[in-house]
Amino acid sequence: MASMARGRADVNSRKNLVVAVLFLVIVGVFFYFYSQSGDSSIVEYGDKSLRQLGLKGDRDVSESSSTLIGGEDSAIPKTIPVCDDRLSELIPCLDRNLIYQTRLKLDLALMEHYERHCPIPERRYNCLIPPPPGYKIPINWPKSRDQVWKANIPHTHLATEKSDQNWMVVKGEKIVFPGGGTHFHYGADKYIASIANMLNFPNNNINNEGRVRSVLDVGCGVASFGGYLLSSDVIAMSLAPNDVHQNQIQFALERGIPAYLGVLGTLRLPYPSRSFEFAHCSRCRIDWLQRDGILLLELDRLLRPGGYFAYSSPEAYAQDEEDRRIWREMSALVERMCWKIAAKRNQTVIWIKPLTNSCYLKRMPGTLPPLCRSDDDPDAVSGVKMKACISRYSDQMHKAKGSGLAPWPARLTTPPPRLAEIHYSTKMFEKDVEVWQERVDNYWSKLGSKIKAGTIRNVMDMRANIGSFAAALKDKDVWVMNVVPQNEPKSLAIIYDRGLIGAVHNWCEAFSSYPRTYDLLHAWTVFSDIIKKECSPEDLLIEMDRILRPKGFIIVYDKRSVVEYVRKYLPALHWEVVTNYDIDQGKDDEDEEDDHAVVIIQKKMWLTSDSIQVSE
Repeated sequence: MASMARGRADVNSRKNLVVAVLFLVIVGVFFYFYSQSGDSSIVEYGDKSLRQLGLKGDRDVSESSSTLIGGEDSAIPKTIPVCDDRLSELIPCLDRNLIYQTRLKLDLALMEHYERHCPIPERRYNCLIPPPPGYKIPINWPKSRDQVWKANIPHTHLATEKSDQNWMVVKGEKIVFPGGGTHFHYGADKYIASIANMLNFPNNNINNEGRVRSVLDVGCGVASFGGYLLSSDVIAMSLAPNDVHQNQIQFALERGIPAYLGVLGTLRLPYPSRSFEFAHCSRCRIDWLQRDGILLLELDRLLRPGGYFAYSSPEAYAQDEEDRRIWREMSALVERMCWKIAAKRNQTVIWIKPLTNSCYLKRMPGTLPPLCRSDDDPDAVSGVKMKACISRYSDQMHKAKGSGLAPWPARLTTPPPRLAEIHYSTKMFEKDVEVWQERVDNYWSKLGSKIKAGTIRNVMDMRANIGSFAAALKDKDVWVMNVVPQNEPKSLAIIYDRGLIGAVHNWCEAFSSYPRTYDLLHAWTVFSDIIKKECSPEDLLIEMDRILRPKGFIIVYDKRSVVEYVRKYLPALHWEVVTNYDIDQGKDDEDEEDDHAVVIIQKKMWLTSDSIQVSE
């Protein structure tokens, strides 16, 4: 009996040991797969096993950008995962979740949390941004100025919050924009005409016979002010942060109105000095007196000689003690800045800047704000802190008593005075205009029946040089966001002097825009440029897909080897070739070192389900 009991005990021990081993094996397998899928929360659709074939990996940037170009195809993914639906409006460098996760110590009072904070490469999403459920191809311009599909931007809180101000109204499947604003409930068109009337502009036209072309609208809301300026041949850079009204710029771009996500915080805005004839703030809730007037001095940097600042706010007319105090202090500040009141009526005051440096030089010693140091470059903007000082005019502007620009539209093709600053001659300028007109005509002939009236509205030139691509589109009903690299800010000044708009940007990072906001991206030697900077061309492809609308177009003009490399990614990105052709080097690119080619691509309309579905 004792031996039988010991036998049963041994059997039980062995059973317990087997169970324990099996348990440990199961736990080990569980932790193994958990560790291999640490980023699984970002992908809901598509084959998750393909995540490891995404555009991020263990190889370094130099390998991905140089070795792979012209190399083996084995590193090219056959598919790229799709991000979770919750990321359908992701702006990587303006991502609040990133700020929370990385515990950045930011000064909220200075709006640092609304400035750009980009993820390091290891924290970037290696997936395609999906459209929201029910997404439709946007309404064509010009109808889009007044209405958009609700499904494309499913946010109606502004319609409720601003219901008494006519910002927007929900009507069935659409969101309608009556043209109102916080200060102009009865329409931006009437408000704009009243401003022109205050300044005695001919025919109450805000363009002042072509002398006013470029406007900066800060705290723009849904950009109705900028939208209604367009009919007067005036273009506005409508600026607002990704704040509590976080979809306002998204609405603006969906409407086909030029707009940019940015904030008057601690850094200079990404525009060169003397870019705008007119700045506007209508109930923009900005404390212009903070930090010795540094925000107003940033506007001063951006305004041209004789430029205007229209300010519509309670401080300009209200009679309670706090508003009167703010008005007194603001009036004293702008007087020390040599601004004068051009007009004041009801709730709006318009100041005008001096034409020369004379007033600055006559101020008493020690007057604040001071003049900026002589070695300060007012055109340096990338990562440059705002400065509480007055940027004086160049000797050329001071002697000319103004910017010396031709009225619009002549200024588009007239060599501007600042051209000499980038070592361009008049002959080089005229040749650039001629070459790009020919290239753009060729692009459009190749696109042919793919383009219908109103289908292309928001265009981006990703490496704009001096803006001749945009100038060649003058007869098209489009607007162009001209982007220049961080190391070429002076060329952006030429772009603004031609009556166009744009921003300085580094394509090693994501652009400050919502997904699905551009109809056409023009990438002239952009890939070659970022490869030189040892950044990832694969990351750029995913970024281009993010900001491009479904059915939108991409034109890649680059070295033939680079163009071939881009083409290998088309199936994974759900892009297709419209046409491609080689460049006749002797005719078009006599100064370029390598053979070049062009590929024109269209993004397919794809939907998300358990797997990627492509709508042909």
